[in-house]
Amino acid sequence: MRTIHSVITAGGLLLLCSSNAFIAPANASRQTKIFSRSALPNVRQKETTKAPSKHASFTKLAAAAEGIPEESSGSKWRRRIQSLIPEPQERKKLLPLAIMFFFIIFNYTILRDTKDVLLVTAPKSGAEVIPFIKTYVNLPVAIGFATLYVKLTEWFDHKNIFYVCVAPFLTFFTLFATVLYPMRDVLHPHVFIDAVASQLPLGFAAPLAIVRNWSFSMFYVLAEMWGSVVASLLFWGFANEITTVDEAKKYYPLFGLGANVALILAGQYNKWVSRQRLSFGPEVDAWGMSLRFLMGAVLASGGIIVGCYKHIQDNVVPTLQSTKDAAKAAASSPPSKERKRMTMRESFDFLRNSPYIRNLAVLVISYGLAINIVEVSWKSKLKQAFPDPNSYSSFMGNFSSATGVVTLVMMLVGRVIFQKFGWRTAAMITPTVLGATGLGFFGLSIFRDALAPITAALGTTPLMLAVLLGAVQNIACKASKYSLFDPCKEMAYIPLDKDSKTKGKAAIDVAGMPLGKGGGALLQQILIFGLGSLEASTPVLAVVLAAVVYFWLRSARSLADQFDAAMSSDSK
Repeated sequence: MRTIHSVITAGGLLLLCSSNAFIAPANASRQTKIFSRSALPNVRQKETTKAPSKHASFTKLAAAAEGIPEESSGSKWRRRIQSLIPEPQERKKLLPLAIMFFFIIFNYTILRDTKDVLLVTAPKSGAEVIPFIKTYVNLPVAIGFATLYVKLTEWFDHKNIFYVCVAPFLTFFTLFATVLYPMRDVLHPHVFIDAVASQLPLGFAAPLAIVRNWSFSMFYVLAEMWGSVVASLLFWGFANEITTVDEAKKYYPLFGLGANVALILAGQYNKWVSRQRLSFGPEVDAWGMSLRFLMGAVLASGGIIVGCYKHIQDNVVPTLQSTKDAAKAAASSPPSKERKRMTMRESFDFLRNSPYIRNLAVLVISYGLAINIVEVSWKSKLKQAFPDPNSYSSFMGNFSSATGVVTLVMMLVGRVIFQKFGWRTAAMITPTVLGATGLGFFGLSIFRDALAPITAALGTTPLMLAVLLGAVQNIACKASKYSLFDPCKEMAYIPLDKDSKTKGKAAIDVAGMPLGKGGGALLQQILIFGLGSLEASTPVLAVVLAAVVYFWLRSARSLADQFDAAMSSDSK
């Protein structure tokens, strides 16, 4: 029997799974509990790893007295490096998995940067469109996919779901660059929307822009879904099924390093494409040619991803299925036809009644809500500073590369935080960073006139300073998310039973983040209609951000207590 184990793990973005070094695999049945406190290198390490003490010094003295040579620092480093090199049997699956993850994140970075350029700089569009598309398009699509995915697991063999989900993405992105974008003037109903807009208040310009530029809106939604579906759902669900706890502890950090290298390279590729646009003549659609370069890279990367997955399924998975754990799981599991499946409504009811899952959902929704409140305001100022798609795309390329570099550093720092301070402290850092930097960004926007002499002394303008501060805010938040928030979230799934993992991850990871971003978008829509613009809404958004961060921190503290209790009971 084929069962569905932990089909969704994050995080993603992005890049989302860069620090999933601490994700324990989900290939153990309830009858074979392999998760214990020892499986988590970052949970209460003081209980399992003792700090150097007098006893350590005594041991060294005793060894010297017996003539046993002390290991040199060079030998220690060589031993550590050798421990990071997989065994030949491990390399068969870890190398293609690492390549898959590298190109998934490479694609996600290109798509994420391109979707903003397309939609924000589209005709009669702007950053004000983002709240509306997240609420009325992204959120329904995410919830609909979560429902569809449950059905796909019933209709298709588990290994074929990957192909069924990835193929539509690659097909659309290819068609967009070669057909939809070149024919945009014919396909987009500008005349009809202009006629409708003339009969409606000015506040409807943003939602009408979604329909006006409908192919750009589709690109935006599918680019967002690539991170949730392909990275979080498909890749990490597959990786956790075929990877053991010991392998995850040793090699998942290397996956994260590769992912951030992909982030840097994708940003530089985007910047290179932006420079190529400058060499095109005036008769050439420069942005259209750039899209072909970008989507060509996405399609080529997608081919490598699918090829690696097929290689693992054909040559690695059959050898894993003969292990003792697989045999035990098969022997202890009931026939699939006798298994009672929960409906989607029953799944959400089940999750709503679980305080543990509810706290975990609050963490995910709070992040989506808070980052959306700040990010949309920042992108509004970004368009004012870079109205041309060329310069906008080049800036986003530098932004992605900087995010990759900072995240690499944060991964090293994050590992120390987990080991020294544990899950609770690590879970508190992301909301603290987001709240502090977000309120700083809003403060600069609110008091820009009072700060004008200071910005002039710095040789810049309030607008450019706000753009740079917003970029720093986004980079810091994404780096802390990938290095701390995502592994905290994934670790929290470990003590859950099989149904909670499967249904919980489908509801939280796929629908939770869009729900948070959709909630932030709905709030921004109300403020735009009520106050006239995002800029006029800044003081209210600052207050809402402070409230969201407060409830986020409170839920993180509560979940930390529940997580420690659950891990203690599992270890007994």
